[in-house]
Amino acid sequence: MKIRKVSTFVILSLLIFVLTVGTQLLRASLLSAQTNSQLIVSAAASLTDALNEIAPLYRQARPSVNIRYNFASSGALQRQIENGAPADVFISAAAKQMNELQQKNLLVAGTRRNLLSNRLVLVVPANAKSSGVSNLNSLSDVRVKRIAIGDPRSVPAGQYAQEALTKAGLWNRLKPKYVLANNVRQVLQFVEAGNADAALVYLTDAKTTNRVKVVQTISTNLHSPIVYPVAVLKNSRNQTNARNFSQFLSSNTAKKVFRKYGFAVS
Repeated sequence: MKIRKVSTFVILSLLIFVLTVGTQLLRASLLSAQTNSQLIVSAAASLTDALNEIAPLYRQARPSVNIRYNFASSGALQRQIENGAPADVFISAAAKQMNELQQKNLLVAGTRRNLLSNRLVLVVPANAKSSGVSNLNSLSDVRVKRIAIGDPRSVPAGQYAQEALTKAGLWNRLKPKYVLANNVRQVLQFVEAGNADAALVYLTDAKTTNRVKVVQTISTNLHSPIVYPVAVLKNSRNQTNARNFSQFLSSNTAKKVFRKYGFAVS
């Protein structure tokens, strides 16, 4: 009888121990998940430098959240999101891509807003000898063989370039000279390497290097407003932190960084 009582006591003690340990492990697991959250931010390539500087500043405010960036052309990012690629926040370099995602009901309602604006500029290699390039019209000069622009089918900078050249009456005339790039940073690289005589890029990209020089800031009358909308995506697994990061991008801390790189903040 005593043996049975002892056995029962031992079994109950073991059960209590297992339940206690299991509960503690579950709590630890949940706490770990909450305190080691990762956000995937899909952002236009032209934001690379500014956002890379902002990430550690955000970590100072929210050390439990890790930011992972996915930089590409806005069109490529749009297609990724539409195809179900994981992402929490989207920052586009044009309204067009964000509009299409909104029409497909892929954004969290009320989270979309215009974050930044930019300018389009004409650049040439900094070490180029006299190429005669001083404005859009001079791109017709026979000495200008290659003009780098983003592919207008997917790169917003290329779409703005096409609009500007079309309104200037130059688009069709210059077609044989175009070198199309997958994103605006690649456009910049073509000019830096001397593989293009001129290019149309954002002012913020031109500011990242001393290997190109700006010869003209394109009139805003020649193209659509260059805006950078941001929104939280519906397929985000952590919409609370995604909203928080999106709001942080409008903080004074983040605005200071964006201005440093030449963006105008909304």
